[in-house]
Amino acid sequence: MAKETAHSPVAGDLRAPITPAGHTMLDLLTGVLPQIRSEAGDNDRDSAFPVEVFEQFAKLGLMGATVPAELGGLGVDRLYDVAVALMRLAEADASTALALHVQLSRGLTLTYEWQHGTPPVRALAERLLRAMATGEAAVCGGLKDAPGVVTELTSDSAGGWLLNGRKILVSMAPIGTHFFVHAQRREADGTVRLVVPVVHRGAPGLTVAEHWDGLGMRASGTLDVSFRDCPVSADHVLERGAAGARRDAVLAGQTVSSITMLGIYAGVAQAARDIAVEMCARRRSEPPAGVRTLVAGIDTRLYTLRAVAGTALLNADTLSADLSGDLDERGRGMMTPFQYAKTTINQLAPAVVDDCLSLVGGQAYAGQHPLARLYRDVRAGGFMQPYSYVDGVEYLSGQALGADRDNDYMSVRALRSRTPA
Repeated sequence: MAKETAHSPVAGDLRAPITPAGHTMLDLLTGVLPQIRSEAGDNDRDSAFPVEVFEQFAKLGLMGATVPAELGGLGVDRLYDVAVALMRLAEADASTALALHVQLSRGLTLTYEWQHGTPPVRALAERLLRAMATGEAAVCGGLKDAPGVVTELTSDSAGGWLLNGRKILVSMAPIGTHFFVHAQRREADGTVRLVVPVVHRGAPGLTVAEHWDGLGMRASGTLDVSFRDCPVSADHVLERGAAGARRDAVLAGQTVSSITMLGIYAGVAQAARDIAVEMCARRRSEPPAGVRTLVAGIDTRLYTLRAVAGTALLNADTLSADLSGDLDERGRGMMTPFQYAKTTINQLAPAVVDDCLSLVGGQAYAGQHPLARLYRDVRAGGFMQPYSYVDGVEYLSGQALGADRDNDYMSVRALRSRTPA
């Protein structure tokens, strides 16, 4: 490998975890990286989810890395440390990092439910967290509805619920044992409420698609999941409030569930840089000025994106632990720096990979070249909520201009889906 651009474990540079639990997680993960790296190209070509790798994760306790230690997990509770681990993993394979992110982020959000939820929610969270710690549970999220579909929860007239709809872009789905499905429920007065039913893979009427032909992140197990009269018990439904309520407090949970993905795209950019710079270093002749300019620009962008991501993660860690003040203000205080960082990284990481293609030259313009995979994978960042580019512009400009708008993209989507075309 070419020499890295930074060596010191300074907090904020995403080079090293900041807690003992974070170091333990990274040490365990490091032992699996050679296998992941060696299989990444074939898995990308075949859109094959690395089932055996995730079986290794389960044996090592990594599927429960963000589960509290008292429930059997590794006890990693810092967003910063999770992002560091995902960055290192993404350097080997971004698809695997994206899929593991799903599990790790669910551990973080379920821990909050276990600590602060209602008694039924706390009981459900504890059961799932303990199962994650033993490797028995792989918990996926279903956020985005298929085009023209509204995923809905309706009464079964016996005290329970029935779920109908279809979700797309559900990562880690091939091994998912439980699905947190963002759905809507219409009340008798016409109010639309946001709910999250938790559905076991074995539930009647649940179907996981077998294949997905994505542009990038092809080995992430990102599939469609359909629900047809899936039974859901009353104690497996998380209430999220009325659509249109304009509660910025929810931005805190959305930040926690997504901000660690910044590490994935930093890792993709780092991997591309290492491939390109190592190739340049092997050349016998002095590199021309154009090459030197590209290399300096690449390392400058990498430093910038790591610094921006690290700062946003440290900010989120600080605010996530403080529930003492205005919770709406806390939500905005976590989301806004996250969006500054996400926007920056979604610009700089693809630029790094693009410059690396220029350094390597025409040989990289082949489907199975590692840089081709990285070029496709890095573009996924711009589509990830919260927020995609357009929604992110709306949010950040709204904050600057004091716009009176609903910042909960799930609420906005729900109301939009109910508006006649």
